[in-house]
Amino acid sequence: MTPAINPGPFGTGAAAARPAGPPGLIPVTRADLPLACPRPGDSLWNMHPRVYLPIADEPDLEAVCPYCGARYRLSD
Repeated sequence: MTPAINPGPFGTGAAAARPAGPPGLIPVTRADLPLACPRPGDSLWNMHPRVYLPIADEPDLEAVCPYCGARYRLSD
């Protein structure tokens, strides 16, 4: 029998707490603009310098955080 492996803090966190949507995409609305990552409510251990993402200016209404790779899609 193989012992269970504890994933530690890297197996949980902000990504697990985000709303469901298309795989890998975090839905945001215009009420969330200006969009910044990390977002309020993200776990402290997962913080990186705040970066603002110009999602409304993108033709596909998607943006990717250059630090953590979080993918956002403007849904309205």
